[in-house]
Amino acid sequence: MSRKGKKASHIGTYPEASLARDDAVQSDNQSLYQNLEQVVARFPDRSCVEFLGRSYSYADIFDQIQSVAAGLQRQGVGKGDCVVLFLPNCPYFVICYYALLKIGAVVVNSNPLYAPEELEYQLNDCGAKLLITLDVKELCEKVEKQFSQTPLEKVVICRLAQAMPMLKGTLFSLLQFHKISHPSGPEFIEFTDLAESTDGAYPVDVSRKDKAVLQYTGGTTGKPKGAILSHGNVIANTSQVVAWFSDAVPGEERILGVLPMFHVFAMTTVLNMGVALGAELILLPRFKLGQMLKTIDRLKPTLMMGVPTLYGAVNNSPIVGRYDLSSIKYCISGGAPLPLDTKIQFETFTGCTLVEGYGLSEASPVCACNPVGGQNKEGSIGLPLPETCFEIRDIEAPHALLDIGEMGELCVSGPQVMQGYWNNDEATGRAIKGGYLHTGDVGYMDDEGYVFLLDRLKDLIICNGYNVYPRNIEEAINRHPSVEEVTVIGIAEAEHGEIPKAFIKLREGASIESEELLEFLKEYLSPMEMPREIEFRSELPKTMIGKLSKKELREETSSM
Repeated sequence: MSRKGKKASHIGTYPEASLARDDAVQSDNQSLYQNLEQVVARFPDRSCVEFLGRSYSYADIFDQIQSVAAGLQRQGVGKGDCVVLFLPNCPYFVICYYALLKIGAVVVNSNPLYAPEELEYQLNDCGAKLLITLDVKELCEKVEKQFSQTPLEKVVICRLAQAMPMLKGTLFSLLQFHKISHPSGPEFIEFTDLAESTDGAYPVDVSRKDKAVLQYTGGTTGKPKGAILSHGNVIANTSQVVAWFSDAVPGEERILGVLPMFHVFAMTTVLNMGVALGAELILLPRFKLGQMLKTIDRLKPTLMMGVPTLYGAVNNSPIVGRYDLSSIKYCISGGAPLPLDTKIQFETFTGCTLVEGYGLSEASPVCACNPVGGQNKEGSIGLPLPETCFEIRDIEAPHALLDIGEMGELCVSGPQVMQGYWNNDEATGRAIKGGYLHTGDVGYMDDEGYVFLLDRLKDLIICNGYNVYPRNIEEAINRHPSVEEVTVIGIAEAEHGEIPKAFIKLREGASIESEELLEFLKEYLSPMEMPREIEFRSELPKTMIGKLSKKELREETSSM
């Protein structure tokens, strides 16, 4: 068949090396908790979590999970109940996450950086009566405002100092006393009281079809929607990602957890995959470049997940040469396009293989990735994961499958695709049609099944009736050596409808004028794509995982 007329559809298969593995690949388990049980039986003394100098073995973590699961049941939490984890990366997250899954409750991942109004919306939407957080004043003050305006009835308080080594925890309690909250009242439960039970939780029948996680979308358009991920969804995606890392050795890997686990990318590729591999999870509560570099140098992680801005920050750091980063074998970049020079420079620093992947909350989230041991194509998000089908469909006629090389909407089906949106049948019907998730991403597929994204449908700029893709403009601007970060959006303009505007952060010490940059871009962009406005800024807005965000810039420009 010629290239023309060959349909843009491809189903991912398992890497050949993974077929002989006996670990979590293609797991038949009914719940994620069963995955954990098997790993604990196999590696009880292996370090499961390393947190700020304190190590917890798989047996330690498992024992606490049993106690917390029983404690949650004593508090009235049952199968199908939503419970909010309002936590950064820490041992409490791992313990509470699996304790909730054990008793059939639904984990609601929540960003501790949320404004009170954002938390209020999420609590009202999911109906959670119990929330788990740290004893940090900044967090507790947000939570305390929710009792009168949401269904929230109880809050579990986890003491950060108790998760640290004894000396470090004591110093934290003394030196950071002003940042620690001591809420009192019957509505507040100490984590230590929750975990005091020596009896295990009573058994709960959990199937692959049962809800496991409620993962809220970013809310870039309208209110965030809760994607319902079943146990089967998250088990499947965990198995798919484990299969992709076919050279990973169970019981010997260390995964750097600097991306927040309340975000679905890290939940799957750090927490769930890490546990499936019996890996050590090296957890950092927040991204601080210096701390991360020191941690890599000291603890020697072998796997790392990040977003392009994180890898770029390492590349641009004036102190990166002081640290040994050579322990890292493989990295995945997600959340945004990975510039080629960022990939090459990071691989040079570390000796690792850095590949670009693709996913979304509605798919648990990973759908595609460039092979870690095969061909990586510049600008491509890679191949579909095992048992995942990609199709490119006509934007105007969504049922029509396009040919190889033709540009349309990326549609995905597979065992990791969500059940639907929480209490939102209308949005579910728009997103899932004929068994396929319509991603809202525009791109094309080549004749080897590699997918190339051009942009989000919602980011498309209509200039003089022509489609202009911000990603093309961003990639061109990123070619200039003075540019560190760039975001392009469309702004309303009477004559042309919309025009591209570029917001740019320059590298430290760099200087360039708009006219010089526009002259540089003539080699890479058509006149229609040339940004009509350029604004230089010291910082650009980012999402909770460090991905460049257009939402704030759109709101800012629309209010002018």
